Amino acid sequence: MTNKRRTKKPDSARQRRNELLKKSIVPSLRMIGFCLCAAFLLSCGSSKLLLTPIPPQIDSMEGYASLRLKNEEGSAKSKFSFLFHLPSQGRIEASDFLGRTLYHIIISEEGAFFAVPSKKVFWQGIEEEIVYRFLGFRLNLNEMISLMNGQWDWSDREDKTRLDEWIFEQDKQGRVVIGRREDLWFYVEEFIVNTPLARTIIFKHPLNDGRVKILNIGFNKPIKEGAFSTSFLDAYQRKTWAEIEALLQK
Repeated sequence: MTNKRRTKKPDSARQRRNELLKKSIVPSLRMIGFCLCAAFLLSCGSSKLLLTPIPPQIDSMEGYASLRLKNEEGSAKSKFSFLFHLPSQGRIEASDFLGRTLYHIIISEEGAFFAVPSKKVFWQGIEEEIVYRFLGFRLNLNEMISLMNGQWDWSDREDKTRLDEWIFEQDKQGRVVIGRREDLWFYVEEFIVNTPLARTIIFKHPLNDGRVKILNIGFNKPIKEGAFSTSFLDAYQRKTWAEIEALLQK
């Protein structure tokens, strides 16, 4: 007589409970992991965006941004570096997304200049004209700086009455989120986390729509000697804007 080993049938009710438990726990763990990763990436992104802490008083600011413009003729994208020494000096170097330099803009006490290094030519205009060729609408240097750093208090500036032309709307934190002047309108779509600094700025104008997105920004860093010098233009030919525009379209 042989002994037969009896196999125990699985408890179907217990098995179903275990399967249901797994189904409820796994998504929860995944969600927790996702939230932790998102928080980590958000903190890393913020630290990479801000190259320095925001000081109580901003004397200079520099960094990189992207620019997208759209009008009836089509759209264009570029990247640019910027260096501003408040209140009257600015330097912008624009390039395409392959890193090829397109043009430089320098605004200082010497004047406002739009230079094309690849052609060794430049055009001189007033600062509002220069910014217009860059963004597609007229701003002076102070307005452009305020647009990027979110500080619209001009009480200590000579041209403070110019702000009377603007209408602003603020959020609950007192940050300017919307600005309007005549037919120009801008909206801060995204702020750098826990700061008054705009990350993404949308603007609309009858001639252009566009977006500026800050890639990184720092404040009050030492400025290299000659950063706003225009002595290099001695080796360039002066041109009219029509001639510059024709060269850029080639």
